Amino acid sequence: MTSIETIGFLASLTSILNQFPQAIKVIHTKDTHSISLVMYCIVVICISLWLVYGILLKDGPLIWANALSLFPIVYIFIMKVRNTIIGKDKLSI
Repeated sequence: MTSIETIGFLASLTSILNQFPQAIKVIHTKDTHSISLVMYCIVVICISLWLVYGILLKDGPLIWANALSLFPIVYIFIMKVRNTIIGKDKLSI
């Protein structure tokens, strides 16, 4: 593995792992009060666009990193939307 590939692998790994601590906290507490709905909406769109970009380029690491990153991000987003709809959280930026 070249140094460039190593950097790409580490970037992909950190992209995948960066949302898991927040997702684990939401899973355990069901609390999304301090999470910005607008920010997670933007993150879902951003990661989805990176995924589509990777698919169009047929770039495996880009596809996998963004596809796997979407799992915790979408979970948090869904929980935030759910908590907002049921009135547990306020609709705020």
